[in-house]
Amino acid sequence: MTVVIGTAGHIDHGKTSLLRALTGIDADRLPEEQRRGMTIDVGYAHMRLDDGSEIDFVDVPGHDRLIGNMLVGAGEIDAAMLVVAADDGPRAQTIEHLELLDALGIRHGLAVVTKADLVPADRLAEVQARVRDLLAPTSLGAAPVIAVSSVTGSGLEALRSAIRAVRGSVPAGAVTALAPRLAIDRVFSVRGRGVVVTGSLRGAGIARGDVLRVEPTGLEVRVREIQAHNQQLDRFEGGGRVALNLAGVDGDALRRGFVLTSDAGVERTDRILVLLRPGRHGDPWHGQRVRIHAGTDQVDGTLDMGRRASAAIGDGSITAIARLARPIAAAIGDPFVLRRPSPGETLAGGRILDPLPPRGASRRRVDAATLGRLAGASWGSGDQLDALVGLHGALPAVRAAALALGTGGRRPVATAGVVLALDVV
Repeated sequence: MTVVIGTAGHIDHGKTSLLRALTGIDADRLPEEQRRGMTIDVGYAHMRLDDGSEIDFVDVPGHDRLIGNMLVGAGEIDAAMLVVAADDGPRAQTIEHLELLDALGIRHGLAVVTKADLVPADRLAEVQARVRDLLAPTSLGAAPVIAVSSVTGSGLEALRSAIRAVRGSVPAGAVTALAPRLAIDRVFSVRGRGVVVTGSLRGAGIARGDVLRVEPTGLEVRVREIQAHNQQLDRFEGGGRVALNLAGVDGDALRRGFVLTSDAGVERTDRILVLLRPGRHGDPWHGQRVRIHAGTDQVDGTLDMGRRASAAIGDGSITAIARLARPIAAAIGDPFVLRRPSPGETLAGGRILDPLPPRGASRRRVDAATLGRLAGASWGSGDQLDALVGLHGALPAVRAAALALGTGGRRPVATAGVVLALDVV
């Protein structure tokens, strides 16, 4: 399995230079980025390790006005690499990016203090200590802090060792029995070849000739060619970054944020039941306008925190329904970040409890106890399926089967017996 590591950190703290030193690849692929010397959109690189395996990197912009692009990169990563310049120390986007990673629940990664050649030893030790303090209360609290210089090469070997350790700590996400799922982050056309999309593949592998569904549009496409790390492949296993040449679709029918999948659990929806973990900027409230970042997509919405939608959970989390300005592709268990559009602040992180919550008269059975049972159930478990039946009264067999298989590579596998019980409902 290829692990995808995303960079994070303040502008000009050396994220792209660090990746260039590690991989030999300039992740700033756009002419405007190269001219201005700053990352504007998401960039990509990969590194081959001594054992022949490879690590994929997603390089994100550090400017505060480009948080949306940062979250496109962070939405589909397995681990994070927080970068802080030794001469500058932690700055505004250091803290905000760390807050976003914490909201997404990213638990694997490391921190790198760059530009070590520009400061004396005591300053370097001071910045490393400050970074450890920032990490401590977050989901990355156990991450190591490595000092490096991209110019002299000092610390790079220790960093490579730390990256290998991170790869070993990430649970295997590519299970062959699961359906493939790719959240699109780029769409472009190649003369004579047609439409190409890129993204990080989750779940099972993809082979040439496979037919996939595009959500939230429902279109079907055929995989004509597969490329990863500059190599043409007949099949690509899940877990890493891949480019797919597609047949049966025009480029203007696809965009960043769409999902390619054969996962029946990925739904088209404009209304989602969510579990929120409020951040440091205060609790969300009923009727609040928000922006939801999920996968590689972002969409505006409004929070419903009425009695048929909201329940306080013992750990400080709270349920809500988000009404979206347009349909998105979503599945149970998907992580997301909730932000205030203006001024831009992170309100909460969370996961989707139900991409198709009850509507109309069916909402009468929804109460705080029912919501609490669903929120407290383990992901992909029989208890979760039972809680969803309690919420809806009954589940279509296709939804129950998709849940029980733990599709999409995000959910554990539930027992087949639960599906049989639900099919009787």
